[in-house]
Amino acid sequence: MSVVDNAVYRSGHRQAEPDSLDGTLDLLRDEESHDRPGSDFAWIGLLRPDDAEMAHLARDFALPDLAVEDAVNAHQRPKIERYDDIEFVVLRPAWYVDEDEDVQVGEIHLFLGSDFVVAVRHAEEPDLAGVRRRLEADPDLLAVGPRAVLYGILDRIVDDYAPVISELRRDIDEIETEVFGGDPDVSRRIYRLSREVIEFQRATDPLRGMLRFLLDETDEEGADQAVIGLHRNLRDVADHVEQAVEAADGYRQLLERLLTVNASLVGQRQNEEMRNLSENSLAQGEEVKRISSWAAILFTPSLIGAIYGMNFDSMPELHWEYGYPFAIGLMIVASVVLYIVFKKRGWL
Repeated sequence: MSVVDNAVYRSGHRQAEPDSLDGTLDLLRDEESHDRPGSDFAWIGLLRPDDAEMAHLARDFALPDLAVEDAVNAHQRPKIERYDDIEFVVLRPAWYVDEDEDVQVGEIHLFLGSDFVVAVRHAEEPDLAGVRRRLEADPDLLAVGPRAVLYGILDRIVDDYAPVISELRRDIDEIETEVFGGDPDVSRRIYRLSREVIEFQRATDPLRGMLRFLLDETDEEGADQAVIGLHRNLRDVADHVEQAVEAADGYRQLLERLLTVNASLVGQRQNEEMRNLSENSLAQGEEVKRISSWAAILFTPSLIGAIYGMNFDSMPELHWEYGYPFAIGLMIVASVVLYIVFKKRGWL
């Protein structure tokens, strides 16, 4: 099987490391006569088990079919569900991939019974070996039983949210600079990062309800010091979850505002460009008017000269004594008239 670690604990100390799940079950049955329920339990860690392995596990530990189906199919929202004396917990760890500006979200499924914890992971991250070592270094806390394991995994997942929040804040700071710097691709980056923040919210938001349930469950009068310590630790995790949820919600709103501001700035730049184009068009139109006016003025004498230069035998005023001065005068008068007309119209 895809067993990462398999150990049986007694009073918070690692007692045995069975070679198989059958060996784990045999040890647990042998310990059923102990006076302190929950102090003796098995912690089994699995990485990407297949359907056959999950069926074997479900049969040996009497796991609920619906929960096993959820664990096999994955893609569940964070939740805690109770099936008689077994609880099924889904957690969504997250980590940031800087190269792709991507928030990766994994999935961990936990089955908690009175004397066992089964942790099913579908990704390498996070490595729960560190959680196990930390809890084994605190036997008093681990002696609480499966609830202590749930706390340890929750604490690790929530602690891993802090780097994600920090990297998202850095990306948003860069986006703010790009927005006011006029980067044409910033809208695409804002949208992509908004999707990452929403995915992060989906991993963190449900934890608030889960932790309220766990805090109510461990807040019992007359509880021993270990349970009181567990309650305080869960309260600290709940505080960190609130910070993560508030940060994610704030980032989402900030990105929405940045998208709106960017759209406004893009609109302003487009209006400025249109105004510049209009001004250039008007200036070009004025130039065209001047060129056309002078062309018309120059064309009129050319037309008169062309007519009188055709040299036909029968042509009015061709042999007239004053024909040449008349043609020159006509050219001047026509040009002056056109100049006055164009000047009054503001074309010159």
